[in-house]
Amino acid sequence: MHVDGRWVRWQRGRARKIGGYRGIFLNASQISRGMIMQSQSGINYVYSGSASYLEQWQVDDDDGVGAGPTNITLNNFTVSTENLWQFDVGFDANGTNTLQIIAHPGNNLLHIDNAINTPVLTGTFPGGALSAVGTFTLTGNITAGTTIVIAVADYRIGIGQTVTTPTYIPTGVTVSNVVVSGGTTTVTTAGPAMTVQAGVSIKFDNNIAVSGGAVMLYPYMFVYGNNGLLQNCAAGDFTNWVSSDSNSNNVSATKIVKGMALRGGTTSPAGLFWSLDSLIRVTYAPQTVGTETLYWRYDTISGQSSILSSQSVIEYDGIIYWCGVDRFLAYNGVVQEIVNDVNINYFFDNLNYAQRQKVWVAKIPRWGEIWWFYPKGDATECTDAIILNVRDKVWYDAGEALGARRSAGTFSEVFRNPIWAGNTVDSAGKYALWQHETGVNEVFLTNVNAVESYFETNSLGWVTGGPGVKAPVGENRYIRLERIEPDFVQQGEMSVVVTGKGYADDTDQPSDPYTFDSTTLKIDMREQRREMRLRFTSNTFNGTYQQGCLLLSVDLGDERSTGNP
Repeated sequence: MHVDGRWVRWQRGRARKIGGYRGIFLNASQISRGMIMQSQSGINYVYSGSASYLEQWQVDDDDGVGAGPTNITLNNFTVSTENLWQFDVGFDANGTNTLQIIAHPGNNLLHIDNAINTPVLTGTFPGGALSAVGTFTLTGNITAGTTIVIAVADYRIGIGQTVTTPTYIPTGVTVSNVVVSGGTTTVTTAGPAMTVQAGVSIKFDNNIAVSGGAVMLYPYMFVYGNNGLLQNCAAGDFTNWVSSDSNSNNVSATKIVKGMALRGGTTSPAGLFWSLDSLIRVTYAPQTVGTETLYWRYDTISGQSSILSSQSVIEYDGIIYWCGVDRFLAYNGVVQEIVNDVNINYFFDNLNYAQRQKVWVAKIPRWGEIWWFYPKGDATECTDAIILNVRDKVWYDAGEALGARRSAGTFSEVFRNPIWAGNTVDSAGKYALWQHETGVNEVFLTNVNAVESYFETNSLGWVTGGPGVKAPVGENRYIRLERIEPDFVQQGEMSVVVTGKGYADDTDQPSDPYTFDSTTLKIDMREQRREMRLRFTSNTFNGTYQQGCLLLSVDLGDERSTGNP
């Protein structure tokens, strides 16, 4: 049992220092507000969205060596400090016939319920420019004052659909009317008299703009937002939103803020969608009703649920985990609360709710961990992380370590290490991308710093039952510690501080540090406390440790406590 720690994880009930991190790129233009990483041909492409940019870096499959950033061209994009990005990747087989990066920069950073619609963007992966999904361009010979008739099927325009006023070339030509009826689109142009001009383009937009985000339920792209909106394209065709298997429904009274693919068995594809107060499952289940075919089934799994942040949902081995406004939840066929009797109050009592949308989640499968990063106290950026070890079913936290000051990240799939974005600016006005679980130090440029890690035991004492017993035995005596036999697989020097107090509400009395290394067999001392705790610390260059079985030599100490009787 332990009561405190920093940058330490527990494996099989034993303390182990969390790995180090290396600044692989120190040149991000702004704080990252969303990331995705996708691999192709031995290269991992890391995308990071911010208030003003979408930047891309390239790293190899092994050690994070690469180049970047490349500034991705964005069309139909508005710069905003409230931009919070959601990403996915899908193959547009029947549209562009290319692998596409899907991105939605929503105005959601400050308010999860923001109702402003912004375009969903797609572009060829990797490196292609991103434009609003559901657009097409007519190119031909256009004369001012003439009427152009377009076949609806050629441009994925639905009968009765509203079409925005197109952009136009040449200057002086304006579009005065757009009518969608009878399988044709009629465009009437107006302007000064001019001759026929070849190669002139008119661009149409199918208005695929939402406030929530976008997700792939292969081979369908779903977009979502206000008033429970769920809308999907045709199978494998991001340009087609009016086919028979595309759909648009409002499945909740509140905004849909997050979507995630779900294993669906015989009803695949399937997905989960979180509204502000409910959880909805969507499954592909075609059935004919009269003369109409219904392709999708919408089920409300829970109408009394919550979600803290649209960035707080993650899948781990087929189970979906997320953070609600006052508890942690999981979905594995049904919604269940994740029991946390360790630090749930620590998290929710210290969370800066005004910055709740900056809470984001990552996982480290190597250690069986899910990390929720959050702004603590009055911090406006993430300063700490609460950690669920799903393998050992234990909770702990990062202890406000420097390595928890991250704003977004990706987790290991093809690339074996997590890449997380720093949220502190350097002297050049840039931000770093950190490769975590790498070595044991903090490394950036030529600077190498030790990473502090410590853990502190629970109270040891005769009144608490002795060092190896949890139940009190009633012996109201001090505990005298005379020797510690350290048992660590360690590198570098460590120290132990004996602390504790005479009464439960008394002031701690820490000792001077006792240092030891891997060759130390015993640490002799004469320390006594009525309620004693031991804090073991590693804070040296190349320092790390794994705890073994520590042995203590203790005896009965004084009968009376110090302080006020």
